[in-house]
Amino acid sequence: MTASSGGTAAAARRWWMLMLFSLAIAGNYYAYDSIAPVADLLRRWACWSQDRIGLLNAVVSLPNIVVALAGGLLIDRQGVTRVLLGTAALCFIGGVLTAMGSAYPVMVAGRLFFGLGQETLLIALLGGLARWFPADQMAFAMASFFSLARVGSSLADLSPVWAHGLYAWGWQAPLWLAAALTGVSLLAVCAYAWLDRRAMAVAYPGGNVPHGTVRDAWVGLKEFDLSFWYILALNVLFASAVFPFRSTFAIAYFQDARGLTLADAGRINSLVFLAAIFVTPLCGMVADRFGHRTLLMAFGAGLMPLAFLILGITGWSPWISAVLMGVSFSIVPAVIWPSTVRLVDRRVLGTALGLVNVLQNAGLTLANLLIGRINTAWGAGPDNPSGYDGMLAFLGLVSFLGFLSAALLWQRERGPNGHGLALPGAASHGQE
Repeated sequence: MTASSGGTAAAARRWWMLMLFSLAIAGNYYAYDSIAPVADLLRRWACWSQDRIGLLNAVVSLPNIVVALAGGLLIDRQGVTRVLLGTAALCFIGGVLTAMGSAYPVMVAGRLFFGLGQETLLIALLGGLARWFPADQMAFAMASFFSLARVGSSLADLSPVWAHGLYAWGWQAPLWLAAALTGVSLLAVCAYAWLDRRAMAVAYPGGNVPHGTVRDAWVGLKEFDLSFWYILALNVLFASAVFPFRSTFAIAYFQDARGLTLADAGRINSLVFLAAIFVTPLCGMVADRFGHRTLLMAFGAGLMPLAFLILGITGWSPWISAVLMGVSFSIVPAVIWPSTVRLVDRRVLGTALGLVNVLQNAGLTLANLLIGRINTAWGAGPDNPSGYDGMLAFLGLVSFLGFLSAALLWQRERGPNGHGLALPGAASHGQE
């Protein structure tokens, strides 16, 4: 079954599925980011140390250095729908255990269950979008998907404001809200499974829906060409520059090195995601309409080292760098995921996306550890603002290597070995 089969009914079904997928991922992004808003309550009410609180997020990411690839293989072998149901259920169980975990080991177990499901859920949702959307709509669909996912993160960040009544009850009530939203995600996946089963019954009356095999995955890995490895490098390097800075060190940097208040530092930092919520779908629409995907990736990736350079060597307002990061973070994700899908055979798409996520998780873990060590070694802090120069230099180098990967991909795709990424809505290897 191709993504473009069917008429008006099939087109309507695709957009229903996008809505369900977006609801599923938004609920899980909310749950992932639900720890930060209750961190202070956990310190004051539960008397937990910073190390204990930090482990609640670390335990989500670390297993995925291994599990994401296994999840991708499972998607290729068992199909998107079965994996979605299983991983959404794991996330819901994890959310419930986290909320009821007045005993610390129970809470850690909940976050572990959630982490085991979340990354494979994301891979399966991307695989589902690639399965149902044709080439000339895929960038917009994936960009809208990620945009709505970040709505979940933003709602979690702002939950002490709009759900302030829950916080008056302590730290468990907000986490029960997060658990409820993982339940909504599970219901969205169940609704998708029902729609998908009906569509598959029409497309494959005998019930023999084709899936890849482990041998397909191994052969597919060996057949990935140089364009895939360039875009894989960009995926890993770009994420390793953006997320450690924004999610871990940016607010402290803006306070210590730029003298901003906590509120002003938070507002500047939030601009990166807030801009992406609105601009990412527009970038996806431009890519679908005009093509030039690799050029867009190179342009977007090039803004990131420029932003770190401005922070490091000028006294300009940090809003300028935040705007550049926001534009960069709007363009690159809007184009990079649909382009990755177009570079690989559909039979091994789950494996390819799993490999990307494995290396991304490894890069994020390593980057966070390295930046922490650099800041400590350089004595970064309010009494030594220049101590952050080492961090900015490291992030500038990582993001420049990401730009270099994008530039090499752009150059390769212009030649005879290209995959049609420069063309609007062009079909690519494994697309049909």
